[in-house]
Amino acid sequence: MKPLVLGYGDVHPFSKVDITDRASVQELVKTLLDPLLPHFSPHKARIRVPGGTAVRFDNTAAEIEGICRPMWALGSLLAGGGTYHGTEWWIQGLRSGTDPESPEYWGDPRDNDQRMVEMCPLGFMLAVAPVFWDSLSERERANVEAWLGNSINSKNMPNTNWLWFRVFANLGLKKNGGKYSQERIEQDIIHLNSFFRGNGWSNDGPEGIWQQDYYSGSFAIQFLQLLYAKLAGDDDPAKAAEFKTRAQDFALDFIHYFDEEGRAIPFGRSVGYRFAMASFWGALAYADVELPAPLTWGVVKGLLLRNLRWWQTQGKIWSSTGTLTIGYCFPNMYMAENYNSPQSPMWACLAFICLAVPENHPFWTSKEEPYPTALLPKIKSLKHPGHIISYLGGHRLLLSSGQACSYPMKGTHAKYGSFAYSSAYGYSVPTGCFTLEQFALASQLGLSDDGGEVWKTRRLCEVAVIETHDELPVLKSIWKPFPDVTIKTYLIPPVEATPNWHLRAHKLEAGRELMTADGSFAICNERKLDGRSLDLYDAEKNEGTIPKIIGNYDLNTPEGSSPGAVGAIAVSKGAVGIVDLGASGRTAMHVNADPNSNLVESRTIIPTLQHTVNKGETVWYVSGIYAKPSGDGVTPESFLDGWKNRPVIPRWLMDEISVL
Repeated sequence: MKPLVLGYGDVHPFSKVDITDRASVQELVKTLLDPLLPHFSPHKARIRVPGGTAVRFDNTAAEIEGICRPMWALGSLLAGGGTYHGTEWWIQGLRSGTDPESPEYWGDPRDNDQRMVEMCPLGFMLAVAPVFWDSLSERERANVEAWLGNSINSKNMPNTNWLWFRVFANLGLKKNGGKYSQERIEQDIIHLNSFFRGNGWSNDGPEGIWQQDYYSGSFAIQFLQLLYAKLAGDDDPAKAAEFKTRAQDFALDFIHYFDEEGRAIPFGRSVGYRFAMASFWGALAYADVELPAPLTWGVVKGLLLRNLRWWQTQGKIWSSTGTLTIGYCFPNMYMAENYNSPQSPMWACLAFICLAVPENHPFWTSKEEPYPTALLPKIKSLKHPGHIISYLGGHRLLLSSGQACSYPMKGTHAKYGSFAYSSAYGYSVPTGCFTLEQFALASQLGLSDDGGEVWKTRRLCEVAVIETHDELPVLKSIWKPFPDVTIKTYLIPPVEATPNWHLRAHKLEAGRELMTADGSFAICNERKLDGRSLDLYDAEKNEGTIPKIIGNYDLNTPEGSSPGAVGAIAVSKGAVGIVDLGASGRTAMHVNADPNSNLVESRTIIPTLQHTVNKGETVWYVSGIYAKPSGDGVTPESFLDGWKNRPVIPRWLMDEISVL
């Protein structure tokens, strides 16, 4: 098979498909599967795509990801009556991979083995595509039973969404009359139900864990609950009904994580799975869930298809042979988790569960409808994930407090602890541990007790609650970056009068001397003309920064800083900025963040307020954060329309500040 070679300026076949209907999505899937074919191993049991980077588990397991994760797409395609010319290679890979005598045997799983994850798409494939089981001899079926069922049923698994993977390993065997454990299925679902918190939301773990990200929905829990409801509903109608009810509740919250352009808000871990973020919408149709108002099948269809179309505009996500890379809008190892191998991004194939939906289902027969903005509240608080969503300002804005990953993870403070997340401006992660350039504190408050070398931010909260002030939801958190430093933070969403602004207030009680850095969103630091760094703002070009980009600590250079009350603003693909609304005496400047620290733009700057707090001092910081993204109908001339219309500090907050 001749590999696809993408040269300078070439467009991936994925981006050439006109996504309108079921047939076009079937064609889209093939543009993902075809580039994998040249990367099959000789006996077809493994796929190794370009990249060569290591991962926390063995390379064999990483290459098993390569063949199994695409089964989400291939299985859905076949289940819906589609065909694919490379199907036989996946069947041969199943034979070789589960044969202990094969040179490409996948290996006996250990406790908590990555192989268990890949058993989930394999179990799904067996459950929905009979050609796989029917193509095996009795001996080959016994090998599959031993590798897929016996091994996972006798091993320990992480106390997370992984338990669903064992359910599906057994379910795939059950659907084909193979040897499986009904006891394991039932026990695992009982335990998984203990993660449920309400309104459709489940934690990705037991009591004491607060992690409700895309794994709670599209990547695992909601998605697999719906697939179970479809595949096991006849045998287990009570659970199927419960899972569908949860999905109805979840859908009314989850819709707020998408915007009118089709973008999902990057939040939490594993966002490198890209269009899998929208897979829940196809799973609703697959499980025949009755939609709650105001959702219709035309709306749901639009949510999924617009997300796929938006990814078609992201031409940097591909390797030179057309396979997905580790990253988000471009290849990026800084954002990667330690479980991301070069093959991992193919979990994105979850998005194609919609192809298992019959062509006569209203998901496919309904006319695609636009995002129902007018039917949804402009500000919405979401109790269980601890989020406040805003529809004001031209992007989907998410304010967050309280969530945290329960185990060591690169950039965890940025993925869960940032104050604000945006569908237009992705979050930024650290590239190192020296100075603000490397920490890249977008939408974070950083604190340094060593003169600015190492910075600490919010990761864990002692308190995180949603309060109501003046009929507006407000997030309050209390956190301690150092044992002798306590910070109370309020996050206040935009209001109609100042739709491009949200407020951030911090009461900081310092037991030691601290440098502080309060960052806005990160924005592209490139001129339209030639891609060079932004200059001082030019009103005729509608581009540049105020003040000038100088350096992160060169505050004695007059043109490189401005008073906090004047603020800092950067204009390129829209505009972002920050201003000090209080009387703290902070200085405004720009952090020229390390390249590739942001998910969406590879070169960014972060308008930032800096200050030094003395030991024993208590201060209040009140920051206004400005954001007006570019987009359809937004002219460059309008990027700064709201910058001079500063938000007002609410009376209730002024009263609390005055107590100091």
